[in-house]
Amino acid sequence: MPYLLTILLSITLLSGCQSAYYSAMEKVGVHKRDIMVDRVEDTNKAQQDAQEQFTSALDALKALNQFDGGDLETAYNDINDQYEASSDAADKVSERIAAIEDVADALFDEWENELSLYTSTTLKRDSEKKLRATQTSYKKMLTAMHKAESKMTPVLNTLRDNTLYLKHNLNAAAIGSLQGEFTSLQKDIQRAINDMQIAIDESERFISHLKKA
Repeated sequence: MPYLLTILLSITLLSGCQSAYYSAMEKVGVHKRDIMVDRVEDTNKAQQDAQEQFTSALDALKALNQFDGGDLETAYNDINDQYEASSDAADKVSERIAAIEDVADALFDEWENELSLYTSTTLKRDSEKKLRATQTSYKKMLTAMHKAESKMTPVLNTLRDNTLYLKHNLNAAAIGSLQGEFTSLQKDIQRAINDMQIAIDESERFISHLKKA
């Protein structure tokens, strides 16, 4: 019970900190909508970085797949570096998505609550219409982001497995035994890269929509 209480308290404090942050930003003229745009743009950049990193990992796998003599230690270190960099890039994307979800909850709650303050039926109806359209666009973007995010986890797991196997089997036979794994992994990485592009395109559409709403 004390453990659960600690978790609930932490969540409450974190929520309170975020609310205080948004209130403070509001006082200096930075609204939740502005913060939302900034965070989506940050996530867009993180996704582009992840795309580049996963492409580098794909290139390294192709090189290892075509290994025909040389320094196996160097080949292993390259793959291991690619795995660690890819893992960091994926973590950054996840952090950025979580930040978007936080400000989105605050923005949409505020927008929804303010609908009851209108005395003009026409303005209220128009504001509500824009809110629903923005929520729809947001959900489409978020779905694309989470889909791309979900593709990264199995890729990282397989890349880690391959890296660990090579670490303790630095010989040409080991590379040969991973040929099938490499082929499958390369396809998974390419799918993840493609899904990231879809998420990037959706985020750009959402930013455009939000600036017009």
